Amino acid sequence: MKARYKDVVDEYAAAIRSGELSAGTRLPTHRALAAERQISLATATRVYAELEAIGLVSGETGRGTFVREISLPLGLGVDQHVVATDVVDLNFNYPALPGQADLLRDALRNLSNAGDIESLLRYQPHAGKESDRHTIASWLSSTGITPSADDVLIVNGAQHGLTIAVMGLLKPGDVVAVDALIYPGFKALAALYHLELAAIPAGPDGPDLNALRQICQRRRVRAIYTMPTLHNPLGWVLSSAQRRELALIVRTFDLLVIEDAAYAYLVPRPPPPMAFYAPERTLYVTGFAKNIATGLRVGVVVCPAGMRAALERAIRATTWNTPSLMVSLVCGWIKDGTIKRLETLKRRDARERQSIARQILAPEDFISHPNSYFLWLPLPCEVRAERVVQRLIQQQISVSSAEPFSTSINVPHAIRLALGSVSKDKLRLAVAAVKETIDYERDR
Repeated sequence: MKARYKDVVDEYAAAIRSGELSAGTRLPTHRALAAERQISLATATRVYAELEAIGLVSGETGRGTFVREISLPLGLGVDQHVVATDVVDLNFNYPALPGQADLLRDALRNLSNAGDIESLLRYQPHAGKESDRHTIASWLSSTGITPSADDVLIVNGAQHGLTIAVMGLLKPGDVVAVDALIYPGFKALAALYHLELAAIPAGPDGPDLNALRQICQRRRVRAIYTMPTLHNPLGWVLSSAQRRELALIVRTFDLLVIEDAAYAYLVPRPPPPMAFYAPERTLYVTGFAKNIATGLRVGVVVCPAGMRAALERAIRATTWNTPSLMVSLVCGWIKDGTIKRLETLKRRDARERQSIARQILAPEDFISHPNSYFLWLPLPCEVRAERVVQRLIQQQISVSSAEPFSTSINVPHAIRLALGSVSKDKLRLAVAAVKETIDYERDR
C-alpha cells in the first residue's frame, strides 16, 4: 500500500508544478503541516525532505521551507538535448547504422558530378521543386496514401512541418485536443503560439475516443494533434476501426487533424494514415531524421489543396525553402532504394534493442511496441520519477521523466527510455543500471 506521506508529497509537487504554489511561497512549518494533515511530526519532516530531494523546495534555517524557482534540471526532460560526451544518452533517439557516413560520401560525390549542380546554389520554390515533390509523392505511396506532387510541401524536418501547421492554420487561444502524453516538441510549439491543449485520457491501446467526443461537446476544439502509428512515448498503433471512429469524430466537430508520422516507418504494414480516412482535413507530417539521420533536416507535409497557400506563407516566413542540397541527397536515396534499405535495417535494429531492454527489465511492467526505439516505464507507486532520474544522472546515464510529455496537471511517475542512440553493449549496461536504480528506490 502507498505510504501516506507520498500522497502529501504528490499533492505539493502537483501544486508547485501547476503554478498554484508559486516560487518563493513559504510553506507551513513542520508542526503546522503535521497538524493540518493529521500526520506525525516525523512524517511531516519526511515530506519536506522528499520535496527538497526532488528539487521543488528549499529549507532555510530559522526561516522555513520555500517553493523553489523550478526549471528543468539536466536529464529530466527532452528539451535539453546536449549531454556530456561521457553520459550514456537514453533521453534522445538519433538512430544510426554502421556505414551511413560512407553513404553520405558517395551521395555527395554523385552530386558533385551532376550536370546542374549550380542550381543548388539558388533559391527554390517555397514548397520545393516540382521534380523533388514528385519523387517524394511517389515514395509516400507506400504508406497508404497517394498524394500528387501538388499536395506535397518540402520542409526543414518534421518539427518544421508541425511549426508551419500551427503558424499557418491556428490562432493564439485555439484549443487543440492532444493525448495525455505527447511528443514534447508539440508542447513547445503550443506554448510558443499560445495554444490551449485539452488532454485526452489514454485507454489501453490508444486515446479514449469517447472522452474526445465529450471534450468536443463541452469546448470549441479547433484541431487534434495525433500520432496514430507508433505513438511517442506509448508506442501504440491505432487499429483501422479506431481510425475510422476518429475520422467520424473530426468530421462531426469540424476539426483539423495534424498527423505526426515521425516513427511510422518502424511499423510493418500498419493501417493507412488518418490522411487516408479524412484526407480533406488532415495534414500528414513526416521527415527523414529517424529513418536516415537527424542531421539531414528534410521533412514533408501532405496537405489538402485549400490549406496549401497558408502553409507556403509560413514556410516563406520561417525558412523561405528547404536547402536544395539536402533535398537532392534525400531524393537520390529515394530513387536508388537506399531509404528503403535503411528502414528495413532500422526496423531490425529497433527489434533487437527492444529485446535487450525487455529481457533486462523483466518482470517490470512497461509499455512499448516491439519495433520501437523507445519504451515507457511506469514506476512502482512508492518510487518517485525525479529521484530515479537524478540517481541515474549521477551514474552518467540520461533518461527522461514524464514531465515533458505530460499535458495534464497529474504527471505520472514514469520514465521514457530512448534505445536508439548508444551501442548495444552500452545499452545493456545502462538498462541494467535503470532496473537496479528502480529496485533501490523501491527498497528504500
